[in-house]
Amino acid sequence: MDLELHQLTLRYERLRKRRPREERALLVSLTEIGQQLPVVVIQEAASFVLIDGYKRVRALKRLARDTVRATCWQVAAAEALLLERGLRRGSEDALDQAWLLAELQERCQWSLEELARRFEHSKSWVSGRLALLQALPISIQEQIRAGIISAHAAMKYLVPLARVNAAAAQALATAMTPLKPTSRQVGALYAGWQSGTERTRELIVQSPQVYLQAQATRETAPPSATQRFLQDLGALGGIARRAHRILEGRLLAQLGESELIEVTDAFARANADLQRLIQCFEREARPC
Repeated sequence: MDLELHQLTLRYERLRKRRPREERALLVSLTEIGQQLPVVVIQEAASFVLIDGYKRVRALKRLARDTVRATCWQVAAAEALLLERGLRRGSEDALDQAWLLAELQERCQWSLEELARRFEHSKSWVSGRLALLQALPISIQEQIRAGIISAHAAMKYLVPLARVNAAAAQALATAMTPLKPTSRQVGALYAGWQSGTERTRELIVQSPQVYLQAQATRETAPPSATQRFLQDLGALGGIARRAHRILEGRLLAQLGESELIEVTDAFARANADLQRLIQCFEREARPC
């Protein structure tokens, strides 16, 4: 069937990452040999919602064409999106998947369990991709969209950082922009940011390439006393937060008498150790 371009509803255009090189090649192909494959639509009332073929439609508009050849699927929108995804599986990345998951979650009110079932993955797989949209600032999403930072690297390194400190994640991502870093380089910069001092972080932001070169050339050396102390404090804070969540789950109310005595004694010892650490820090930090 032939459709007028104005009849199309481009509802899902934001779910498609733009790839300029592919679009230029498609424009040349359409100019020379015309449209070879129909776009895919579904009909809703008097309009046709475009499911697949956004690059072709954009190219036809650039060529000032009025019509597009289309095939109409007789299925609901959600099923059409999932079917189209299945046909192009292997060409999508984590951000493409995140956009589709978010669209289905919002439009269909599907739970994480339902999304995991429909995509044949685990709930953690779904949550990891949704975090690209939920945890990362728009500026970082745009860097992923532009191919400056890979979606995999962003999901593995920048999402955890953004959950704790969105400003730090944005500063780190901005510093990477000129490099177009590999996933390994993003990991190295993230590790340096997490374990380094304030001076190290300033170097990473100002000259990430210099930091990466220094990391690549220097001999493996044990961490400094400052780095070890910072790592220990980070571990201490993480353990405290985890223990706090367990207590909030009313653990103590569930314990037997002997277990409660054991936990109380262990907590007293841990508290004594922590108080000694606090007193030592305050003493050492006190101006002479």
